[in-house]
Amino acid sequence: MLIEGRVHDLGDGFNVRRLLPVLQARHVGPFVFFDYMGPVTFLSDNGMDVRPHPHIGLATVTWLFEGVIRHRDSLGSIADIRPGEVNWMTAGRGIVHSERTPPEARGGGLRTHGIQVWVALPKKDAEVEPEFHHHGAAELPRINLPGAELVLIAGTAYGQASPVKVFAPMFFIEATLAAGAELPWPDEHVERGVCVTEGEVEWDGLVVPPMQAAVQTGASAPPLRARSASRVMLFGGAPLDGERHLWWNFVSSSRERIEQAKADWVAQRMGTVIGDDKEYIPLPS
Repeated sequence: MLIEGRVHDLGDGFNVRRLLPVLQARHVGPFVFFDYMGPVTFLSDNGMDVRPHPHIGLATVTWLFEGVIRHRDSLGSIADIRPGEVNWMTAGRGIVHSERTPPEARGGGLRTHGIQVWVALPKKDAEVEPEFHHHGAAELPRINLPGAELVLIAGTAYGQASPVKVFAPMFFIEATLAAGAELPWPDEHVERGVCVTEGEVEWDGLVVPPMQAAVQTGASAPPLRARSASRVMLFGGAPLDGERHLWWNFVSSSRERIEQAKADWVAQRMGTVIGDDKEYIPLPS
């Protein structure tokens, strides 16, 4: 099934294409949210400025092709993420973070291009203590298959395992494909999706163009075929252990838990971002 997504303007000409959730696919494996960011060139001293905001019940993952983003959170974490590196933030019972272009990266026509996803935590782990982990490019497994070079960002695939801490069976991969290459899917996962960032791929007769995605579930799946030199993101895993409610930045199997998170944010009981505590995003009306 092809997913074209919806474009959202986050301000200053910074657009994201939201590929998950959609009516036809609320989640794929544990992935409940999938944003394709940019590409955008920031002029003057502009940059990404996502003010402090809260999360519960999920892990957020940022993967860049271009640019740099500075992460800060209420645990005191600070890390600049660059292409090929992983920022994995487990919100659990609650965390507050901000995402901004560092001051030293502004003013030079910085391009930003990447992916942000939310991974729902299993019900038994939904209230774990929040954590933040940064992994350098050298830590991630590289996998070479005929006509394909892969980076295993998180989870397991093709006999390899990423060092990134996850809570349920899943896979998240960047794959670079030569024209005409065929890429089989990891056989241990039954829900799967592909997002094309460059080029064009064909999946069982379905053509997937850039900035769009396709998803499929079942015990097996036909391989992807690159119609031209392409770069794609592969994602999926085991089915979720029940439906999730998404409201703003909150994910939970319980509507009551989301209402509590709303009240906690309004009352500013979820903490502040250390080093970025002068402003925050109010709860949407």
